[in-house]
Amino acid sequence: MRAALAQLDEHITAPAHLVVGGGAAMVLAYGYNLSTQDVDVFAARGGLRVADLHAAALEVADDLGIQPDWLNAHFETFTHVLPADYASRLHLVFQGKWLRVDALGAEDLLVMKCFAGRDKDRPHARKLVRRAKDLGVVDRRIAELVERRIPGADKAADYFDDLRDEAGL
Repeated sequence: MRAALAQLDEHITAPAHLVVGGGAAMVLAYGYNLSTQDVDVFAARGGLRVADLHAAALEVADDLGIQPDWLNAHFETFTHVLPADYASRLHLVFQGKWLRVDALGAEDLLVMKCFAGRDKDRPHARKLVRRAKDLGVVDRRIAELVERRIPGADKAADYFDDLRDEAGL
């Protein structure tokens, strides 16, 4: 992943700031050994958009022999569940000449894992429960989304409750 990001930095000529989530964030920011085929990203304000990086990402894929969709912007579809202050918990994982990449904080990744609610994410979510500095961030955000009747929020709350029960919290 770092090699792909470094090459992407070499292919662009304007500032870009990406935020990484999903398995890529678990690997890059928290050192977990996971197998993932893509880097889930969204563009932070003030730089190139992910769509602007598409041609360069294809060149990187060709150069490294990786999947052409390795830079996955579909992830942005799910960022509406993030707390407004997620940026205060970002972790720098790559800094190049033009490209900066931050990973979501453990609390914010956990919110997204709870909303995904997938069994395959449970081991990751358990690790995030232990890694998070303030589970209150997760609890408050999910409760807020339940109150606003955001689709999936009730299931996310149940998923989070199950995780806390498993962890004895």
